[in-house]
Amino acid sequence: MTTPETDYTPDPDKIMSVALGPQHPGSGHFRIRLWLDGDYVVRADPDAGYVHRGEEKMAEYRNYIQNVPHLERPVILDSSGILFAYAEAVDQLMGNKIPPRGQYLRVIMAELNRIISHMYFLGIYGVFEGHTTMIEWGLGDRDLFIDLAARIGGARVTFAYTIPGGVRNDMPRDMTEQALKTFDWFEKRLQEYEKVFLRNPLFEQRTKGVGILTRENAIRYGATGTVLRASGVKHDIRRSEPYSVYPELDFDIPVMKEGDCWARTTIAVEEMRQSLRILKQAFKTIPEGPVRLKLGPQPRVPAGEVYFRTEAAHGEQGYHLVSDGSPRPYRLKMSDPNFRNMILLPHLLKNAHVADIPSIYWSLNFWPVSSDR
Repeated sequence: MTTPETDYTPDPDKIMSVALGPQHPGSGHFRIRLWLDGDYVVRADPDAGYVHRGEEKMAEYRNYIQNVPHLERPVILDSSGILFAYAEAVDQLMGNKIPPRGQYLRVIMAELNRIISHMYFLGIYGVFEGHTTMIEWGLGDRDLFIDLAARIGGARVTFAYTIPGGVRNDMPRDMTEQALKTFDWFEKRLQEYEKVFLRNPLFEQRTKGVGILTRENAIRYGATGTVLRASGVKHDIRRSEPYSVYPELDFDIPVMKEGDCWARTTIAVEEMRQSLRILKQAFKTIPEGPVRLKLGPQPRVPAGEVYFRTEAAHGEQGYHLVSDGSPRPYRLKMSDPNFRNMILLPHLLKNAHVADIPSIYWSLNFWPVSSDR
C-alpha cells in the first residue's frame, strides 16, 4: 500500500487540480485542494475558514460567565472537554479552590463527552468505509451516554455545564445505578465493536498500512490526541500534567506504534475503555458537598495571564487568558487540537491513492469547526 514514504515521479503534464469540499467532506464545511496525477495525490492543501466564528474576539466583549455558552460551540460533541481548560484557567487566575464534588462532576462530564465524541468518530468512519452497521451501532449506543449527560447537564448537545468556580448544578442523586449499568453493558459491547468493525477484513484492508505517521513525524508536526498516541508517543495531559481529580483515579494511557489509520481507530476504542474505568471510579467515590463557588454573574478576575491545557476528546485543548482586572477577558487565545492535526494532511496525503483519502482524513478525528474557531 502507498504511504507518504513512497516516492514516484509525477508527470507535470498530467497533474489535475480538484477540490474536495467545502460541502462537508467529512463533518463540517472544509476544503482540501488536491493536485492529482492519475490515482496519486501529488499535493494536498487543507483550506479551512468556512465556519470561522470569531470566538476569540467575541470573548473580549462578554464577561467570564457569558463566555461559557459560545466557547463550547466549536466542538458541540465535546462541549465539556473544550470548556474544562477555560474554566481551569479562570479559576487559576482567581485563585479559586473548587469544591471536591464539583471537581468530580467536571471529570464525569468530560469523560462522558469523550465517549460521545469518540462514538461519533467511529460512526462517521463507518460511513467513510462503507460500513453502515457501524454508524447505526455507533450513533445508537452513543445515545445512552447522551442520556446520562443530559440528566446531569439538562441538555442533549451542548451543556454549558463546566463553569468558572465549579459546575452549573449537581447531578440527580438517583442516577448512579443507571450509569454503572450502562458502563458495564458498554464494556461488553466494545468487544463486539472489535469483531464487527476493527477486525473486519475490508476495514483492515482499507486502514492497515495506510496513512502511516511515524513517531518522529508525529512529534515534528505537533500531532495530538489519538493521532499522537497511535504513533507511539505516550503523552496525555491527564497524566503528563495532572489536573482536577485525575491524580486520584486509576487509568491507563493506550499507545500503539503502527501509526496508521487502523491504529488511530483502535486507540479511540481503547480510550473509551479507560473512560469507563474513570467514570466507574468517579461515580462510586464522588464526595458529598457543594458543587460550585458563588462568584456572582460578573466576577472580576485579578489582572494577570495564564495558560492552561487539558486533554479533550480530540487532543490537547489550551487557553491563553489575559486579564486586566475587569469582568471581561482582555485577550483569549484558544490552542485547538483539531488545527494541529489538520497540519498533518499535506504530509499524510502526499503520494497516497485517491481512494485512501477518506480513510486518512477521518482517521485524524478532525473537526473543522473547531479548527476555525
